Amino acid sequence: MTEQNQEYDLQPQEPQGRSGDELDAAGRSLSEALRISFVILKVIMIVLVLVFLASGFRTVGSDERALVLRLGKIRGVLEPGPHWVFPYPIEEIVRIPVAKRLSLPIDSFWYFLRPDEMLPQGPKTRIRVEPTLDPTRDGYCITRSEKQSETGFGASGSDYNIVHGKWQLIYQIDDATRFFKNVYVEDVKPGQDYFNVITKSITPLLQAVFEDAVVTAMVNYTIDEAISNRARIPEHVKKLLQEKLDTIESGIRVVSVLTNNTWPRQVDQAFQASVAATQASQQAVSEARTYAEKTLSEAAGPVAEELFAVLKGKTVSRQDEEFLWDSLAGEGREKIAQARAYKTGVVESARANAEYLKKILPEYNKRPKLVMQRIYLDAIESVLNNAYEKFVIQPVENSKGAEIRVLVNRDPTIKRQSEEQ
Repeated sequence: MTEQNQEYDLQPQEPQGRSGDELDAAGRSLSEALRISFVILKVIMIVLVLVFLASGFRTVGSDERALVLRLGKIRGVLEPGPHWVFPYPIEEIVRIPVAKRLSLPIDSFWYFLRPDEMLPQGPKTRIRVEPTLDPTRDGYCITRSEKQSETGFGASGSDYNIVHGKWQLIYQIDDATRFFKNVYVEDVKPGQDYFNVITKSITPLLQAVFEDAVVTAMVNYTIDEAISNRARIPEHVKKLLQEKLDTIESGIRVVSVLTNNTWPRQVDQAFQASVAATQASQQAVSEARTYAEKTLSEAAGPVAEELFAVLKGKTVSRQDEEFLWDSLAGEGREKIAQARAYKTGVVESARANAEYLKKILPEYNKRPKLVMQRIYLDAIESVLNNAYEKFVIQPVENSKGAEIRVLVNRDPTIKRQSEEQ
């Protein structure tokens, strides 16, 4: 009996207080919990995958072009509108503002301004000007001398001139791919605007290239041309600047260049007098040309100069000369018309007189005194009828008869007054 009890104690015994049904219920609960956990985990993973894929949708603005970078290399250019790319870090996009026009002021060639001079000045404010120019502070540009020819710079006895200038460059990014490849731009940190980073990064490059173009261009012009010619010089600088930017394939296009040039302040009075004299000279020349054109137009019309050259001995064909005379206008045409009318009148009068004398010749042969007397009376009658002032003086003692006096052109207004009456 004792041995049986010992064998019985060596067998495994079930825990007290738990039955088999309870153990099955606990296993099923654990299994259900694990299954639900795996389902939730799968849903979360699917949602994360969808969020990851949705993060690849990008929108490019109407004034932008976007470069697609796959592992740092350009794989394409996106036009404006919605697009999908592989999310970061597989792919990323870089937006380039290609339609925005950027402005860059260049004050490197302007004279030094103190803080008080930068404030708005009143009409009576007097600014203290240094007696000499300080090259370490004042910016300036060199122009060629008046004595220098277009091909012989540095001629003997000639000096260069100094001019101050304010410039403004207006540009835009024309080729996004070239710009991204060849122009250095700082890395955009989180929270930074790529547009601001671009303008900050390329300003030193543009300023250096622009200054070089200005120096190269200005040496081809005199100071008078630099001050008065506001269109030609900016176009020259624009051309040089664009050539330099195209050489490095920057992808930047120069839209326009603006400038405001002036002479050094130390010689302001002399230049003011020179400008006033130049303006007076130009005005006098302009008035003289206007007067000459008006006089020629009134005298002969558009062909005045050509006709004058023909009269001075220029050889032209007979047909061209006749064309010029036919095209004559103004007072010249009127004078020629009057001369032709007078010529016609004289010829017709001479012809009529000749016909009249031929008609009375037989009568003159018969009674010459009577015919001469009649001709005399007709002449006196014609003279008296055409005279506006006639005086008849009565005969006096020892006179042969009445005296008739006719005054010619004593007062030209009498004829007009008589016509009006």
